[in-house]
Amino acid sequence: MTAELPKRYDPAALEASRYAAWEAAGHFAADENSDKKPFTIVLPPPNVTGSLHVGHALTAAVQDTLIRYKRMTGYEALWLPGTDHAGIATQMVVERDLERRGEPGREALGREAFLEKVWQWKATNGTRIQEQHRILGASLDWQRERFTLDEGFSSAVTEAFVRLYDEGLIYRAERLINWSPGLKTSLSDLEVEHKDAAGHLWHLAYPVSGSDERLVVATTRPETMLGDTAVAVHPSDERYAHLIGKTIDLPLTERKIPIIADAVLVNLEFGSGAVKVTPAHDFNDFQTGKRHDLPLINVLDEGAHVSLPGPYLGLHVDEARKAVVADLDALGLLVKVEDHAHSVGHCSRSGSVVEPRLSLQWFVSTKPLAAKAMDATRKGETQIVPQRFESTWYHWMENIQDWCISRQLWWGHRIPAWHAGDQVFVARSEAEALEKAKAAGFEPSELRRDEDVLDTWFSSGLWPMGTLGWPEKTPELEKFYPTDVLETGHDILFFWVARMMMLGIHFTGKAPFHTIFLHGMVRDAQGQKMSKSKENVIDPVEITNEYGADALRLGLLLMAAPGRDIKMNMQRIEGYRNFLTKVWNATRFAQTYLVDCQPSDWQAPSGATERWIRSRLAATQDTVKSAFAEYRLDEAGQAIYHFIWHELCDWYIELAKRPLRSDDELESAAARAALADALSGALRMLHPFCPFVTEELWAALPLFMRDAESLSKARFEVEVERDPAAESQIALAIEAVGLLRALRGQMGIKPREPLAVRLQVAEQDRLQHLDSAARLLVDLAAAESVETGLQSADKPRGWAVATGEGLTLLANLSGKVDVAAESERLQGDLDKNGQEIGKCKGKLGNQRFVARAPEAVVAEERRRLVEFERRDGELRSALNRLAELEA
Repeated sequence: MTAELPKRYDPAALEASRYAAWEAAGHFAADENSDKKPFTIVLPPPNVTGSLHVGHALTAAVQDTLIRYKRMTGYEALWLPGTDHAGIATQMVVERDLERRGEPGREALGREAFLEKVWQWKATNGTRIQEQHRILGASLDWQRERFTLDEGFSSAVTEAFVRLYDEGLIYRAERLINWSPGLKTSLSDLEVEHKDAAGHLWHLAYPVSGSDERLVVATTRPETMLGDTAVAVHPSDERYAHLIGKTIDLPLTERKIPIIADAVLVNLEFGSGAVKVTPAHDFNDFQTGKRHDLPLINVLDEGAHVSLPGPYLGLHVDEARKAVVADLDALGLLVKVEDHAHSVGHCSRSGSVVEPRLSLQWFVSTKPLAAKAMDATRKGETQIVPQRFESTWYHWMENIQDWCISRQLWWGHRIPAWHAGDQVFVARSEAEALEKAKAAGFEPSELRRDEDVLDTWFSSGLWPMGTLGWPEKTPELEKFYPTDVLETGHDILFFWVARMMMLGIHFTGKAPFHTIFLHGMVRDAQGQKMSKSKENVIDPVEITNEYGADALRLGLLLMAAPGRDIKMNMQRIEGYRNFLTKVWNATRFAQTYLVDCQPSDWQAPSGATERWIRSRLAATQDTVKSAFAEYRLDEAGQAIYHFIWHELCDWYIELAKRPLRSDDELESAAARAALADALSGALRMLHPFCPFVTEELWAALPLFMRDAESLSKARFEVEVERDPAAESQIALAIEAVGLLRALRGQMGIKPREPLAVRLQVAEQDRLQHLDSAARLLVDLAAAESVETGLQSADKPRGWAVATGEGLTLLANLSGKVDVAAESERLQGDLDKNGQEIGKCKGKLGNQRFVARAPEAVVAEERRRLVEFERRDGELRSALNRLAELEA
């Protein structure tokens, strides 16, 4: 045995040193040469710029729990860490840092010098996330840590690009993309935040060429009319049938544009039935332009200023809007202006309004790749948990558009393409590009490297295989790929998960993971999304400082049903810290007796109580294994919690106190052995959820009980079996104790006041089980005597009756209760409780309250009503029992 555990559970004291010991001992290192079956998770790489928020803490808790469970059940478990270079975010952070320090900016430094500054910043500031993962207890294999811009991974990115290009799946074209005028780069959809804005809807009159007719179109972007190249009407709209094929004299320009028929763009039931078409500034219009072969006119430059010659040249989009509207109004072509609330895309990094912009970019042709990814999920090669997200998956993948992968940044994987004249040479190196250029008749001096870098999602789409050595056939790739579980938030199912599926299957022929396990978002206590602007972001390290990492992990895991969002509740985190205090105290209690524990104790004959706790442990182990198999970590955690709190601590430890202290060596040995099994099993099951405290308590068990020095390397299960007879016997006893305790509470009788008790059952074959119940009533419920027998209709005067499931308990309360005084007290409580019921019903019956009060307030009122109504039943039952005493 180790030294006696401290009296107080202090998570801060024990967590600080424990992780370093694990890491030094190499407990988290996976072995690619092992004969064990592999189980692999790659950590979704957090941005190198950031620090973990509570959503990341949930990811860490879920993945670490799965990995620790698999290690303990015999797998060679690899959890591979790493970080993402986060192109836009990192470049912005460093630019701001240079500005803050008064140093030359990016443009002044030039590309190479600026990139040196970024690498310096990473070396100084890029370790915060690793420190936080250690604080959370994440058992990552740190010796394998990767970075998306490290040399090996960068080679994988280059290889993937070249292969896709050679296969015709990467191409360069001028297409419409999301553009950030603030950063002057293209954006992915994930980097566009849509915000509701109060705007206007301008109705503009467009003159039909050579007539007095006008077509009225409505737009939220009147300045883009300078780039209109058609007006569309529905082919079935009889109002405009005679105009199809004619032209419009486009106001404020000297151009004529056609009136076209298009059933896709125009909704016959909406608006005027005429729609302006601006292919270079609207995604729907761009598709319309492709269908009708319309010209594309870029109205705005990279900074969202008008680029067309004329009176608006150089005006920012906001100024141009005002000027265009004023000029249209002066021409009598502004029909009306309406207030209009709509969603406007903003760059998540710079805050600028995102512009759909025609731009020359690099794209991946995604449909062939998406088809293979969908095949994998349809055939069951990869399952999505929860299954309800499959419909979202198929909707996205079936409607996928080609993927813009180029970014106008400096920090990132530079596109492996070189230009000479009007030709492009994609190559793995500059030397290879030079050879290709020479073969095409160009001089070396004519070759220039493409300025763009790749979208971060392109490189992170290679994460599962690139981190294991692809494109080389490494032992790690052979052992640990495909990985087993990709666990992440459901909000990036399309943006990241889909990319990994498409690229992984294309390059290896295998889906990169067997299971996509999606968790929900962590929201604040009111259910709102956490954001800096709302000042409701929660730092997980602050929670660990107050409650400990184990309590935070357990709280998040038990609140996180698959795919459902979590309302962060600090009271529940505190409650789980209190639960771990109970585990701590239970182990301290056990230490007193386990110090004398010997292997021979397991030879002592077990009584019903010992057989019961082992049976309940066996049942819990089965439940937990089944829950893990279904990725229901919340259900696994709840089962462990229930076993430890309600069966081990509330009942077995109380039941075992007398035999543990018994002078009968066989009786005390049997109790010690059962206590050792139950505590060992509890710590093993709890360890994946709460690694710090369980490791500390594991060391308090006798050496011969520990099959591994560290609990992280121990077996998950204790070898115990179900015993239905013992469970039935002790369940009856527990019910009897509960009935007597409840009766005391209702009648106002002190807990240790001696009472004579009779226990009765309806079936003859259950009589034998009453012996255990009788002993427990004496030990735990202060029964001075207990008679057992079959149920009878006779009830002596002064005896109270309590009934359970097939069990009747009678207690002699003669002289123990002042019936009149107790009746008066209970009636007073009943009246007060009834008043509260009336208040609750009054509020909930008020439709204005239900409609206008916050949802949480209404829910709390409903909860209070349920509680008051439950209390009403208890009080009435107690009054009836008092009346029966004198019957």
